[in-house]
Amino acid sequence: MTRTQTPRGMTRRELLSRGVTAGASFVVGAGYLTAKDAAWATEMDALKPETMATLVQMARDIYPHDQVPDENYVVAVKGYDDPQRVDFVEAGIESLNAAARGKGYGSYLDVLWEKDRVDLLRGMEDSEFFQTVRGGLVTGLYNQKAVWPIFGYEGESYTQGGYITRGFDDISWI
Repeated sequence: MTRTQTPRGMTRRELLSRGVTAGASFVVGAGYLTAKDAAWATEMDALKPETMATLVQMARDIYPHDQVPDENYVVAVKGYDDPQRVDFVEAGIESLNAAARGKGYGSYLDVLWEKDRVDLLRGMEDSEFFQTVRGGLVTGLYNQKAVWPIFGYEGESYTQGGYITRGFDDISWI
């Protein structure tokens, strides 16, 4: 079995065209990135669309939550589309793509299996680029009010009288 085939003998292109892969499929154009299903889109000012698509996939692989929509990951990494950071980000993504090429893939986005992408990320987890992106995702992703209900977080409680008067012990999953 080659790296471009799935266990059932289907080529990667066939698998992607049938829409059965996990994760995001992206359509890229000059300064524009959209989901293949058009559920979200974003424009870039400084980064290449392929770089933004790789950042989104990287974010999904670092903090994987199947129930969180792609657009929340896009919002989380949108701050890297900054002319002052473009060289740093492009170099980091190129390093990630080089690691993927070293394993026989064309780029990080060509790696179909999450486990294989995570292995590539583990290989660079001590780098400044990885630590910057990972650290930025903590606030970039989890500070979005749109994702709070997914995790059962009701938001700050000070303005509503505190947690004690709001049922701090009403969590049913503990």
